[in-house]
Amino acid sequence: MPDPARARRLAKRISTIVASAIEYEIKDPRLAGVTITDAKVTNDLHDATLFYTVIGSSLSEEPDYADVAVGLEKAKGILRSKVGAALGVRFTPTLAFERDMVPDAAHRMEELLSRARAADEDLARVREGAKHAGDADPYRVAGAEGDEVSGEPDDSEDIGDRNRQDD
Repeated sequence: MPDPARARRLAKRISTIVASAIEYEIKDPRLAGVTITDAKVTNDLHDATLFYTVIGSSLSEEPDYADVAVGLEKAKGILRSKVGAALGVRFTPTLAFERDMVPDAAHRMEELLSRARAADEDLARVREGAKHAGDADPYRVAGAEGDEVSGEPDDSEDIGDRNRQDD
């Protein structure tokens, strides 16, 4: 019977083991800066998907994700052996690596928010010196200078009042 809680615990343990192995034991230069961000294990505990991102040495330098993917595929067997030895479960899960797109999406959202803030600031600057078109008080007030007050009922009067006056 599948146990989701056990799968989550196993995923957390696998991500720790793999991250440690990549950082300290695997000497592949393509894997420099690889960070394991998350892991998912199926409920039957047979497959594990590890999400990774690459932290570049400098901000201007874009990491070569294709090269990193090749390095991870090459190290997959060694990493699975280390996971199996450390976990002590009957069946060692197969490992699959996927690039984590959450940091890229977060960066894109930050860019969009900064553009929206800039547009709001521009709009606020334009509004500072702006004046309303037309009169300050566009509504007519009965009895104001220049307005004629007629004996006719206002449109705002109740129709029932008008009918009572006619009787």
